[in-house]
Amino acid sequence: MKEVRIHLDTAANTGVQTLLDDLVERGEEIGVQVAAYHHDRLIVDAWAGIADKPSGRAVDGDTLFNAFSVAKAITAVALHIQAEREFVDYDAPLSRYWPCFTGEGRELVTVRQVLTHRSGMARMPADVTVAQMCDWDFMVHALETTAPAFEPGTRSGYQSMTYGWLVGEIVRRTDPKQRHFGDFVRQEIAEPLGIADLWIGIPDAAQDRVAALYDDEVSVAPKDSPYRETTPLQVDLMADPFGRPEVRRACIPAVGAIVTARAAARFFAMLANGGALDGVRLLSPSRVAMFSERRDGYDDIDVFTRRRVPLGRGGLQLGGAPSGSSYAPRNPRALCFPGMGGSLGFADPDTGLAVAFCHNRLSDFLGNEDDVRSRVARIIEAALPKIVRC
Repeated sequence: MKEVRIHLDTAANTGVQTLLDDLVERGEEIGVQVAAYHHDRLIVDAWAGIADKPSGRAVDGDTLFNAFSVAKAITAVALHIQAEREFVDYDAPLSRYWPCFTGEGRELVTVRQVLTHRSGMARMPADVTVAQMCDWDFMVHALETTAPAFEPGTRSGYQSMTYGWLVGEIVRRTDPKQRHFGDFVRQEIAEPLGIADLWIGIPDAAQDRVAALYDDEVSVAPKDSPYRETTPLQVDLMADPFGRPEVRRACIPAVGAIVTARAAARFFAMLANGGALDGVRLLSPSRVAMFSERRDGYDDIDVFTRRRVPLGRGGLQLGGAPSGSSYAPRNPRALCFPGMGGSLGFADPDTGLAVAFCHNRLSDFLGNEDDVRSRVARIIEAALPKIVRC
């Protein structure tokens, strides 16, 4: 692993640490981490609270957290690496790489439509079990026999869970080494960037470092919600089942990120710096710049979430989103992905700032200026002019 350049900014780090301590003291958080990079320097590394209530285990910088859909940013980058290497054409049908992906309209689905949630392939099997969700081959076969919910490319339908197997299987099939997707992420993203704890499927040795999830403060969508077509209740993004060891161990690329804030911030720092970090380039500057362009159907009301999902052409969410849709940095060119219950990573290519927020008290955040993630970002951004002069 590469040596991480640490340059903690006193004002930013102290301000964030004070905020986190206060949130834990008031009971608004249980365990929480924040990390931030400015270009290739770690400038904020703060944490507070408890990782597990029964044991009283304290959070530290190495505590791992479920980050849920932050995984989608990592998974999208894996696909972009294959496109960078000319193994994947965004405008090609999935069936070019995945011959069984035909019939019932599946042959119309393109890579770009999957990447930007316009494929119609968002539905999970209604009776899927936790064990089946953890079984890559089962889920891939299920997608081979699922019809699109609408004509591909005509509407937007957030692929809450299926995104990972759709994108991951493209990566696996176009990889000359045919690696398991989790291995691809480790070997092609985490290790080159010197990131120790960027996991989609953790090893057994890391189980004891994962913070317990607490979901008593987060809303549960009703059974008749369109969202339930994409995420059945029995596999919902909650403490059960996502706190189970077998689920932590499984490769679930849409929602299965388990990370430290340091790790997530370093990943997003690569994006904030145009695809490179510490002399290691994963993506070209022009490709990363494309991620900040709005996708087709940017203003659509999503079929399944019933709200606008502000996605760019690269599959990441964009900044500048209106209050209440989801948290995003204010810069409309910024790249981000929030996870269920409030986890977040974002990259601002105009300032070189990358921030990650991880916690274990899942919450219904509002996505406005009072949102704790907004407050964290404002503290760090306020220190940036001085940091730039250092």
